[in-house]
Amino acid sequence: LDALSTLPEWVVIDEVQKVPKLLDVIHFEIEHRPEAKRRSLKFAMTGSSARKLKRGASNLLAGRAFTNNLFPLTHVEYGSDFHLMDILHWGALPYLSQLTSDEERKAFLDSYVHTYLKEEIFQEQLVRNTTPFRKFISIAAQSSGSILNLNKIASDLGVDWTTVKNYFEILEDTLLGFMLPAYSKSLRKQQLKASKFYLFDIGVQRALTNSLKIPVGSGQILGPLFEHFIVCELHRLNEYRRADFQLSYLATQGGLEIDLIIERPGAKDVLVEIKSTERVQESHLKHISAMSADFDQFEAICISRESSPRKVGKVMILPWKNAFEYLELV
Repeated sequence: LDALSTLPEWVVIDEVQKVPKLLDVIHFEIEHRPEAKRRSLKFAMTGSSARKLKRGASNLLAGRAFTNNLFPLTHVEYGSDFHLMDILHWGALPYLSQLTSDEERKAFLDSYVHTYLKEEIFQEQLVRNTTPFRKFISIAAQSSGSILNLNKIASDLGVDWTTVKNYFEILEDTLLGFMLPAYSKSLRKQQLKASKFYLFDIGVQRALTNSLKIPVGSGQILGPLFEHFIVCELHRLNEYRRADFQLSYLATQGGLEIDLIIERPGAKDVLVEIKSTERVQESHLKHISAMSADFDQFEAICISRESSPRKVGKVMILPWKNAFEYLELV
């Protein structure tokens, strides 16, 4: 910068976690360059490991930097190029949009999970013993969307539950997944307290579970994939819109389950049922209908693949795109 006759508007530093001391340099530039020049100078720092950055740097530019998380593409970013079944099959990593054949897409995703994940997790030395973590990645993918049992996963890996907890935290810190906690307020006796975990992308999850060759419309696959898509899409749009929604789920030992509860600032909480069917039956709504009848502080919606909105009792059945509009996330 000192050698330039004119300062650029932007300085972009990629993979900043590899040299955390650069944050001290950036801090110095922000604070000590003459104000007239400093005012037009902006820094964009990108990286994939918040965990390593926090561990390797004491200067995190508190109060001087905005944090933005980037995710796979949303349906809003795809626009008219969005095709639900393709996303449910291959996921939404941006590079996939440049590939033209299924063979290329599968090769890319297989390479991604075997090379990229290895580079990010192992070469960044976020874990010391790689053998159980390699097995853990596959188990985490198989568990995506399910209620976690850390003790069982620990037993399968031959480690203690605190190690498994740490492994999940690594996936969160590297933005490779996120937790969906159990609803914190008491509504029913014997509410389950364990969190669910979602990998950040459907295609990566399918690659890790070796299921990319299985058609998404076959057997019982479509429902969990559609639910995974909706939860991930809500998570991404909530972050991008800075809506400050709190997402959780509700389940009881008696078998009652609500796929999502959305707590919205200044508005009623929303109970959400997610159904991949193109025609929602009244029997699909028994849990959410019972909850909405018992607790009037909630709105209730069912996100589905139906073609137009309709209402059954207190439950609004919405096509999935309409649901994001209803929630004011698009």
